[in-house]
Amino acid sequence: MGIRSLLVKPFAKWTQKRIQWDKQHAVEFQKKILKDNLQRASKTSFGKDHHFDRIKNHKDFKKAIPIRDYEELRPYIDRVVAAEENILWPGRPRYLAKTSGTTSGAKYIPITTESLPNHFGTARNAVFNFAASTGDFSFMDGKMIFLSGSPELTKTNGILTGRLSGISNHLIPSWVKMNQMPSYKTNIIEDWEAKLDKIVAETLRKDMRLISGIPPWVQMYFERLLEVTGKSNILEVFPNFSLFVYGGVNYEPYRQIMEKYIGGSVHSLETYPASEGFFGFQDIPGDPGLLLNANSGIFYEFVPLRELDTPNPTRLSLEEVEPGQDYALIISSNAGLWAYNVGDTVRFISTEPYRMVVSGRTKNYISAFGEHVIAKEVEESINAAMQEFNVEVVEFTVAPQVNPPEGGTPYHEWFIEFSTEPPSIEKFSAYIDEAMVDQNIYYKDLIKGKILKPLKITKLQAGAFRNYMKSQGKLGGQNKVPRLSNNREIADSLQPFIAS
Repeated sequence: MGIRSLLVKPFAKWTQKRIQWDKQHAVEFQKKILKDNLQRASKTSFGKDHHFDRIKNHKDFKKAIPIRDYEELRPYIDRVVAAEENILWPGRPRYLAKTSGTTSGAKYIPITTESLPNHFGTARNAVFNFAASTGDFSFMDGKMIFLSGSPELTKTNGILTGRLSGISNHLIPSWVKMNQMPSYKTNIIEDWEAKLDKIVAETLRKDMRLISGIPPWVQMYFERLLEVTGKSNILEVFPNFSLFVYGGVNYEPYRQIMEKYIGGSVHSLETYPASEGFFGFQDIPGDPGLLLNANSGIFYEFVPLRELDTPNPTRLSLEEVEPGQDYALIISSNAGLWAYNVGDTVRFISTEPYRMVVSGRTKNYISAFGEHVIAKEVEESINAAMQEFNVEVVEFTVAPQVNPPEGGTPYHEWFIEFSTEPPSIEKFSAYIDEAMVDQNIYYKDLIKGKILKPLKITKLQAGAFRNYMKSQGKLGGQNKVPRLSNNREIADSLQPFIAS
């Protein structure tokens, strides 16, 4: 055991005990956080406009503060971005995390001094808890790589602004920075493919032990490493590689091909970070559930997904949620986001403690015919088919075909880029369709009632999704291909990449 792992071990053990305590008192912490956040922000413009001083409990809170998305909260956020003080939270934010929006262009999410521990303390806690749980501290004695967007920051009316991953880069403690890859000079390269070449050159002969990033972009890194080295797998390149940290997408559809590249299985740690907050992490290695981060400055509400677009949706606090239900995630935080619709859907797999999976996006679903198909359903269906037929899939997305060009009954069209194809597309397609029928009763009714015909698979060329993302200016970084669309926008853009 190296010097770093020896020094970290006692603190990691303490962190693990603290996490055990926190998860046993999650509901108590939630009540305290709501009370504290309201009190701290009572003198802000938002607090005065919504009479925070009159709010005594969650029932009052729901009456006083409606659910808002970014556009609806934007009049206040624009004032924050203009460097006005005491708008959503006392003072001004330390940083603005810049993300891409769908209708709003660039989005600016405030990060305050009070919310920094949520973002960066949680990341540390997740890794320390993993090490204490497994007894494996060895990755701390080698190099670590974080595949992310550029860490370069600008100023917006005096407030440091950049991608969340860039902001994180500036807050990494010095003892980690000594082992961090790639170099700052390489990390600020904007062109992803040029950056990837530099990353490979820098890391090729290093003792890489921890690799972190969104699976499809880590996959590209692995592919390029194997091309350059001529090795058959990543463990031949990095024999001490032992921990893969990821978040942002469901890993299961990538697991088979990633393990093929790696040359076996290594420990993995799933996290749930976003610009709006760090919401959870895998507290038990190998367990699919993410422990809700209930004691970190964020008060959570949960809206049953099918009620989200109704005039008066049910808003549940943590103690009211039930396992197996899909909820839209609503947060009120010490960054000044109030009853804010994050855009994600979660499903609890247990409530003692509160563990969840991310089941999809509130905007990324298909309900062109009332089926309300979510990401978790399509991901589990294709994953089951991949295992059944020993198939490897690079990436996929699904869209409704309401008016088939060939005529006839509508269907769901699955655009799939295969690494290893099934011997029969028809059998593979039928297997996925049956899995969808088993999971979604509304889809089942539409299929059985012949309102929809079984799904159709459209095969894409090798490199199709990479080329599509490049054509959209979204190659690399934290960008992800939406698994579901309720329209044909992505489907139409993929037409040039259909396999002959």
